[in-house]
Amino acid sequence: MASKAEQSEATRKALVAEARRLFAERGYADVGLAELVRAAGVTKGALYHHFGSKEGLFREVLRQVQGDVADRIEQAADALPDPWDRLSAGCRAFLSAGADPGIRRIMLIDAPAVLGWEEWRAMDEAASARHLADALADLVDAGAIAPRPIEPLAHLLSGAMNEAALWLARSTGPTDEEDTVRELTGLLDGLRTRG
Repeated sequence: MASKAEQSEATRKALVAEARRLFAERGYADVGLAELVRAAGVTKGALYHHFGSKEGLFREVLRQVQGDVADRIEQAADALPDPWDRLSAGCRAFLSAGADPGIRRIMLIDAPAVLGWEEWRAMDEAASARHLADALADLVDAGAIAPRPIEPLAHLLSGAMNEAALWLARSTGPTDEEDTVRELTGLLDGLRTRG
């Protein structure tokens, strides 16, 4: 027989898993509280106990999605020895993750609307901006880009990639993703030191 702590954790996991599935399929606004708890096989009281509200549950789903995307980016980047190749691979991995309709809906479309711009940006920064800033700092240290303020550059690139992922989500051209990666590569190449 499962302990109370194990039952509590199972309830929490069921709520997050079902919320992630439903939010990815239909979006936050089109998923009701009753449907969430029914899908997870728990009570509304359990949801309120663990997350305080539907918004609190969404916040946890977003945290999980952001963590999964960060893991994909790290995995792609860490597989390469060259800091420049790591940055490029990480950026491409982000665009690829953004092509997933569920990730895009939760992380880029619903999150700013549900949580507000400031909270969404803070969570985005905590989840992935530090990886981008670290990659850029590695490039400065390696002499691949000239010394410069890293924080504004990381924000500029992060914003560009978020916008590119959203644009790709609505695009219909057969070469749009390839074109976007090529343009991103050109943008990044503009940062490189020559010599």
